[in-house]
Amino acid sequence: MTKPYLKPLALAVSLALSLTACGKQEPAESAAPAPSASANAAAAPAASGGIFDVSELDPNINACQDFNGFVNDKWVAANPIPADHTSWGAFNKLAEDSLNTQHEIVEAAAKNAASAKAGSIDQKIGYLYQSGMDEATIDKAGFDPIKPRLDAIAGLKNTADIVDFINKSYAEGNGQVFGFGAGADFDNAKLQIAYAMQAGLGLPTKDYYTEPQFKEIRDAYVAYIAKSLELTGVSAADAKAQADQVMKLETSLAAASLAPTEMRDLDNQYHFVSVKEADKITPHFSWEKFFDAQGVKIDKGFSLSQPKFFAEFDKLLANAPASQWQAYLRFHTIDDSANALSKNFRDNKFDFYGKTLAGQPQQQERWKQVLGAVNGAMGQALGQLYVAKEFTPEAKQRAEELVTNVRDALKTRIENLDWMSADTKAKAIEKWEQFMPKIGYPDKWRDWSDLKLSPDNYYANLQAAAKFNYDYDIAHIGKATDRGEWYMTPQTVNAYYDPSTNTINFPAAILQPPFFDAKADDAINYGGIGAVIGHEASHGFDDQGSQFDGFGNRHNWWTKQDKAQFDARSTKLVDQFNAYAPIKNKPDLHVNGKLTLGENIADLGGLNVAYDALQTALKNHPEEANKKIDGYTEDQRFFLNWARVWRGSMREKTSIVRLNTDPHAPMALRATAAPSNMPEFAKAFQCKPGDTMVRPADTQVKIW
Repeated sequence: MTKPYLKPLALAVSLALSLTACGKQEPAESAAPAPSASANAAAAPAASGGIFDVSELDPNINACQDFNGFVNDKWVAANPIPADHTSWGAFNKLAEDSLNTQHEIVEAAAKNAASAKAGSIDQKIGYLYQSGMDEATIDKAGFDPIKPRLDAIAGLKNTADIVDFINKSYAEGNGQVFGFGAGADFDNAKLQIAYAMQAGLGLPTKDYYTEPQFKEIRDAYVAYIAKSLELTGVSAADAKAQADQVMKLETSLAAASLAPTEMRDLDNQYHFVSVKEADKITPHFSWEKFFDAQGVKIDKGFSLSQPKFFAEFDKLLANAPASQWQAYLRFHTIDDSANALSKNFRDNKFDFYGKTLAGQPQQQERWKQVLGAVNGAMGQALGQLYVAKEFTPEAKQRAEELVTNVRDALKTRIENLDWMSADTKAKAIEKWEQFMPKIGYPDKWRDWSDLKLSPDNYYANLQAAAKFNYDYDIAHIGKATDRGEWYMTPQTVNAYYDPSTNTINFPAAILQPPFFDAKADDAINYGGIGAVIGHEASHGFDDQGSQFDGFGNRHNWWTKQDKAQFDARSTKLVDQFNAYAPIKNKPDLHVNGKLTLGENIADLGGLNVAYDALQTALKNHPEEANKKIDGYTEDQRFFLNWARVWRGSMREKTSIVRLNTDPHAPMALRATAAPSNMPEFAKAFQCKPGDTMVRPADTQVKIW
């Protein structure tokens, strides 16, 4: 199950539309800025190459008016979005580099699979990749692989049949309608319990089913459903009728679903009930029978996280015709499997989710598509091979040093807050002391010995992996929480905080330029990976993370007065982001400040903490503090690299979807929003009151 409370730094670089990342700051001593560096960027000397290529800066843009433009506009103009992407920027470029390395690994694994040690991860990855690249066999099979499931759906006659099908499908790793998996108990984080959560929709959010501005998307979705059915031999007229029924059922589920902003409310993520209590909410769906079918033993209970959704699910089980459920299950079986079927199914899915919804002109090359499936099926195993090839002990050691320095800076900031009482500070420090940083990769790798794969059946391989991973997940239920477990692969360009374990996690692939460079000056590393470390650590104290204690339990450790102070400061940050309209030709579309609040708190806190850590490093090396590199001081280079991390552009259709679904603000805003709240930025670039990058004192936000 995708843990709803994980805090990644940023979403994956391609839009995943299967719909299945500061207290009062005392003025710090900083180096003198380059003369007129902000008022007239042209004053800085031109240079090219190096750790930070200042020739990429735009001298025609005033850094105090448009810092993102000053740092990134030239690069963005010179680096258009590739046709097979929905966005392109620093994250994407680094992720592409990671993919190329992974490509070498899987190609070698496929080439040597027959002679590899039987049952080794090298052989299994080789078989999986080899079978996915065999397009001729896949295309010849058409939709034969899913015919048994479609035949089973055709035989459903009543509610009992539908429930039995859902139960069996889940046990096979093919969950539909709702989400189910293991997670830490909010009240006792040492224990893993079962979670059932809303799902079952093919469009991004509930608003897409009703709001007038999404009518064209709805019409295209119904057409996509109909064509999906037609590809399996359903007549055009019948396919259209069934598509309408699917849309009607999903619209009912959507009406009972929570919006993304509502889902950020922790009260809506956890609703602990006994099995008997759950059965009263869904009298037509026996949870006892569901758990028996999964082979899961439930002790005191589980989280039926969104009761309203499950009540509607039960109502539809009782009242919707069996034929409507058949249409819904039939379509989602096709949709879930499309990328493992013949080309016409793959193209059909891309035409809707890629072109229509995300604005992506063309599909990725076949090897990238298959590599994505390998990552989904055996990502940790591939990570084991990736780390052996790419990640050095020296890189891990240097990253650990940076984590320690940034964490120490966070502790100092907490201790010096002027708005928090001593009692709450003590509890915050207790939580800080229990942070567990994880760098690069897991200390213990997963065992893949029970996963059986073949070299010539892609669909069967993916199904075997789906069941294997599902069984692995639900086997956690009733067991102790393992703080050392990772929910992100080492080859992922991202990082995350998990409040249920109070861990901050930095995969190997992000520990590279522009985030981290062993040859770089301190400013570059603290403005890059240092701010990422601070971001993830600050998530422990954002609007959601602050509700968990150091042991991962949801527990209020705040005084009433301190919580009111925190909420007031957070509200100012909500207001700041609500005012942003990031799509140039759509001024009515704004960022959702509540949806993005956690990430915005983490950006603001992380950048402040990393800046403090840089100042400490410079005090320890005074010879570096007053040195300019390519005409820029260390303070300036710190903020320059922060902005460089967020350079990039995104297709308009993707941007619209993200504004509705993404808890992260758009890239350009992340480059500027946090610095605009920091007097240190204004001092570094000699900005003046009234400049765009200098927020008025009464709207300036200071939290951690």
